[in-house]
Amino acid sequence: MKILITGVAGFIGFHTCLQLLSRGDQVVGIDNINDYYDVNLKQARLDKITQSGNANNFSFIKMDVADRQKLEALFSTEKFDKVIHLAAQAGVRYSIENPHAYIESNIVGFMNILEGCRHNEVKHLVYASSSSVYGANESTPFSIHDNVDHPVSLYAASKKSNELMAHTYSHLYGLPTTGLRFFTVYGPWGRPDMALFSFTKAILNDEPIKVFNFGEHKRDFTYIDDIVQGIVRTLDHTAQPNPAWSGKSPDPASSKAPYRVYNIGASQPIKLLDFIAAIETKLGKTAEKELLPLQPGDVPDTYADVTELTEQLNYSPKTNIENGVGQFIDWYTDFYNV
Repeated sequence: MKILITGVAGFIGFHTCLQLLSRGDQVVGIDNINDYYDVNLKQARLDKITQSGNANNFSFIKMDVADRQKLEALFSTEKFDKVIHLAAQAGVRYSIENPHAYIESNIVGFMNILEGCRHNEVKHLVYASSSSVYGANESTPFSIHDNVDHPVSLYAASKKSNELMAHTYSHLYGLPTTGLRFFTVYGPWGRPDMALFSFTKAILNDEPIKVFNFGEHKRDFTYIDDIVQGIVRTLDHTAQPNPAWSGKSPDPASSKAPYRVYNIGASQPIKLLDFIAAIETKLGKTAEKELLPLQPGDVPDTYADVTELTEQLNYSPKTNIENGVGQFIDWYTDFYNV
C-alpha cells in the first residue's frame, strides 16, 4: 500500500514508519519540523529512516498540515491508499501557554487531512487522539464507551474535536475513520518534554526533578512498540459501521457510519514514584525530587480499558516498565554519548 504518515519525524510517526517500511509498504512522510522540541532529534529520526534497508520505499516532504494548498496538491498527486495522521501540536501544559498553536495544527490541520481523504478516495484514515480526552472522568479504567465531554485542557479539547470531525466525515461521505487514544507513550527516540526523557537527563546531570501531584498520580505508561502494534493492526482493520448502533442509546465508540475509536495502552497504571524508581534502578543513581502539586490541565490518573482492541484486533501489549525504561536509557546513553 501507499501510505501517508503525517508527523513522520515525531516519536510515534518515526517508529510507525519503520514498521510499515519493514513489511514492504510505500510510505510518504510529511512533517513541518517545528521547534517545539529539539529539531536535531527530529532530523536524526529522519536520517535513521533514510539509512534503513527499506529507504527506497520512503520519501519525505517538509510540509505543515495547516497549509491547505500544499496538502491538497500532495493528496491529488500521490493518491494514497490509507493515511495515518499523527501530526499535531503536542503537550497538555504547553496548550495553556500557547493555545493558538493547537487550533492551527490540531483543528485546521485535521480539517485539511479530512478534505484530502474525502476528495481522493482514501480507504481508511487512522488518526491520533489522546487519553487526555477523558478529562474530568473519574471512572477507571477509562472505557471508549464513557462520556468524554469534559476536557480539562485545550489540547484535550482539540483531540475530542478531531473525533467529532472524523465522525461527521464518516457519516456524510462514508470515509472510514479510526481514532486512537494513546496512553502516555515512552521508549527510545522519545520526546524531550516527556517525563522519562527529562527525568533521565536531570538525574544524569545531578539536577533535581519536578514531581507533580507529589508523585501520587498514576499513568498507563505504554511502550512505543506496543503503540505501533496497535496502529498497524488498526490500519489493516478498516473501520466498519456498527449495525447494532442506536441513536436512542448512542455508543460513543462506534456509529452507523464507518467510524471507530480505540484506546491503546498497557492497561497497567503505574504510580509516578514507582516509574521514577525504575529509572533510578537502571541508572544506579537516586533522584533529587522536588515534590509539587498537580499541574493545571493534568488529570490525576489514567488507565486504559483495551478490551475492544484486544478482542477485535488481537492487540496484546508486551513490554513491562522495567524493560521499557531500560531500553530507553540504553538508547539515551548511546545517542547522547553519556
